[in-house]
Amino acid sequence: MTPTPTATLVARDWAEIQERMLVPLYEAVYDRLEVGPGDRLLGLDCGAGLALLLASGRGALATGVETDPARRTLARERLLEVLAAPPAPAVPYDVLLAFSPTPGALAAALPALRRPGGAVVLADWGPAERCTVPSVLGGGPVARDLDAMAAAAGLVPDGSGRVFCPFGYADVDSAVRGLLSTGLYECSDPVQVEKELAEALHPYERGDGAVWLPNIFRYVIARTAYPAQAA
Repeated sequence: MTPTPTATLVARDWAEIQERMLVPLYEAVYDRLEVGPGDRLLGLDCGAGLALLLASGRGALATGVETDPARRTLARERLLEVLAAPPAPAVPYDVLLAFSPTPGALAAALPALRRPGGAVVLADWGPAERCTVPSVLGGGPVARDLDAMAAAAGLVPDGSGRVFCPFGYADVDSAVRGLLSTGLYECSDPVQVEKELAEALHPYERGDGAVWLPNIFRYVIARTAYPAQAA
């Protein structure tokens, strides 16, 4: 499937403006798991692949899954291995990254993590009162219950954490483009959307025109269960 011009522009806004906002989250997770040489990572909904690049920089072998053709194309331009659907590898992955996961995508990818004790990382928005973006977007997005999602997938909890991920932009125009690239703001009239977002962002403008939106993200680490020991 060839990405449409509009989809390509939105994907580039994600890659050039928005994706870097989550670097503190990626780095915190990699530090927690001590990701390094030889580790095999599979990243769901990897976008343009920045999280994979950071893992590769630590020596890990990182593969991504991205259903959006435009974002997948950009990730491949970064010389990353990015697939349209979860693989069924002969050698299982050590870590499954599921930032902003959906239960269906998680279930489809779990077979690639066959090693007992393999880590699954789920991440999403933190407490509503600690996140600015949901209020700017008119009440959404809403944080999902990551612990319940892990339990429903049959995973064993192994810790959690919170990470400060401020969304900072050079100006309102960059903020509008970045936020729209997330796909979190839906409206049938793009012009009206841009106008509404620009108005909602004015209270967060600084004296130099920059926009600053503080947020807290939460991550949960869970592991695949070890087989029961025979009596």
